[in-house]
Amino acid sequence: MHAATLRRAFDAAVAAAHPGAAVRPHLPPLPRGRLLVVGAGKAAAVMADEVERAYPPDAALAGLVVTRHGQGRPGGRIAVAEAAHPVPDQAGADASERMLALVGAAGPDDHVLALVSGGGSALLGAPAGLSLDGLREVVAALLRSGADVREMNAVRRRLGRATGGRLAARAWPAPVTALVVSDVVGDDPADIASGPTVPDPGSDAEALAILDRYGIAAPEARARLRSGAHAPAPTAADPGWSRVRTTVVASSHGALDAAAASLRGAGWPTFVLADDVTGEARVAGAMHASVARALLAGRGAALPPCAFVSGGETTVTVRGDGRGGRNTEFALGLALALPDGAPVWALAADSDGIDGHGSHAGAFVTPALWRRASRAAALAALEHNDSLTLFEAAGAALVTGPTGTNVNDLRIVLVDRRTPR
Repeated sequence: MHAATLRRAFDAAVAAAHPGAAVRPHLPPLPRGRLLVVGAGKAAAVMADEVERAYPPDAALAGLVVTRHGQGRPGGRIAVAEAAHPVPDQAGADASERMLALVGAAGPDDHVLALVSGGGSALLGAPAGLSLDGLREVVAALLRSGADVREMNAVRRRLGRATGGRLAARAWPAPVTALVVSDVVGDDPADIASGPTVPDPGSDAEALAILDRYGIAAPEARARLRSGAHAPAPTAADPGWSRVRTTVVASSHGALDAAAASLRGAGWPTFVLADDVTGEARVAGAMHASVARALLAGRGAALPPCAFVSGGETTVTVRGDGRGGRNTEFALGLALALPDGAPVWALAADSDGIDGHGSHAGAFVTPALWRRASRAAALAALEHNDSLTLFEAAGAALVTGPTGTNVNDLRIVLVDRRTPR
């Protein structure tokens, strides 16, 4: 019963973050010329579908968006390409070049509509001033390092032909409307898909400092960053940005509110703990366990039975070669920090339905977990970044398939009075 309550709350959060309804109110009127639609991210295909439905069939509309492998659909007036995530591939590089050519041919009577969502950094995989292998090398190293999304994007913005504002800059003199589904804490468009439609606030020196901080060799990327060979996009002071309008149309805030409303409707007094949880996933999980323990001891914001939810994006420092993502690692950190039999149920899952590299979205934590797994096995799984294997064996992994949106991670925790027998 508790697991079903958690799943309903997760589904409510995902539904609230679906980009279809969010996109339509912000669409521009049809221009005198063509409406050219481009985009990248895990929600790009769903956003493109909504755009196609919103305009008349005879409208002068064309375009291309790129989404993750397995999340596309047959293209209509807006073609849909698929590419690799989180490490870029040739398909993403090719799609990015096609987008740049499309917007580069725009005239003053045309209008460029950019559909941007999380995951776009990898999908806009055209490298700038280095080879694709060189870009893949530095991205893979960053993903293993424990760098947070802001640090990763500070590097990726400097190394891409379409990131760091360069996609919008290529559209001059056509106006640009960018609609963004946020998957980052703080909803800064520069950090969503590495900011293809906003000025890059960073520098090559900042990117090099991040590589130094995490001991990342990446010789080809370093050579590019030291040379300054790739011309940056216009700075924020350039008057050309006045023709670009970037709007965040969906984020984790609405998703968390919807999850909380679902829980309250099921009779659980609920509060939003935070929408900006970051840091190492296993540590954040242990922190959530400490909140649950405080509630059980009568020292929290409410008395059990009650619930709390949180959002944000944690990181994983990869030390082993196991299976899992930041949500299963978060869930395992939470479970290990709870006493045996504690009446706490939790779900940690990625709103896009994909946690890490696997086909799972996340994992459930229940009082029954330690009847199906040992703490010694859990500690070993944590050591080898193999959290998914443990949750799958316990029958506690969540598989949803791609959801069509991406507004970051969702954590839902139920704290009861006692464990049902």
